[in-house]
Amino acid sequence: MNRGWRFWLITVLALLSVAGTLALGRWQLSRAAQKVAIQDSMDAKAAMSILDGQSLAGPVDPSFELHRRVALRGEWIPEWKVFLDNRPMNGRTGLYVVTPMRLQGSAAVVLVQRGWVARDFLDRSRLPRIETLAGVQEIVGRIAPPPAKLYELGGPDTGLIRQNIDLTGFAAETGLALLPVSVQQTGAASDGLLRDWPRPSVGVEKHYGYAFQWFALSGLIAILYVWFQIVRRFIYPRRA
Repeated sequence: MNRGWRFWLITVLALLSVAGTLALGRWQLSRAAQKVAIQDSMDAKAAMSILDGQSLAGPVDPSFELHRRVALRGEWIPEWKVFLDNRPMNGRTGLYVVTPMRLQGSAAVVLVQRGWVARDFLDRSRLPRIETLAGVQEIVGRIAPPPAKLYELGGPDTGLIRQNIDLTGFAAETGLALLPVSVQQTGAASDGLLRDWPRPSVGVEKHYGYAFQWFALSGLIAILYVWFQIVRRFIYPRRA
């Protein structure tokens, strides 16, 4: 291949590479804009007035109220208390304690993520004592999706200690009329549980990071092309 054809081939490849990386960078920025809109919607929900349990159990799909604050009155169903393993909080790994609550004046039951507790790593079968009071209780929290699922081997989890909990499967297992959302209990530590939940986030920052990487790669390709195919090819020989 003579030098003329080689020059034009490299030029075409460089132009395609610059155009491709710029397009990928712009796509990441568009994804970031979508995530910003979602985050704004979540923040707006969190700033709305507090919802009560009767409204949560009403005919409207509670999934539309995700991230909204809620105040519940109801009774715990302690026989179906579950510990979710390998859950982090404040840089430590432990257990999330989840317990169904039957809402007062309704047959509806909501799964409450009550908080985090440290685990005994010397004796993993030993569970901490968590106080679960009888009678009608009042809690505050925010409407949240079910606890995030972790990778697991084998079939569905059962028993007191689980890796994951699926609301549909848990409803079939328990026979409870579970709502399709859960509630993260908020407030100061109590019942032996911490509640320093991370702020809900959609990960906008990672898209800005990816966009920067694509734009930087595009700039690098352009700089290398100009240096090797123009400066060294046409300018340095003339100076010589």
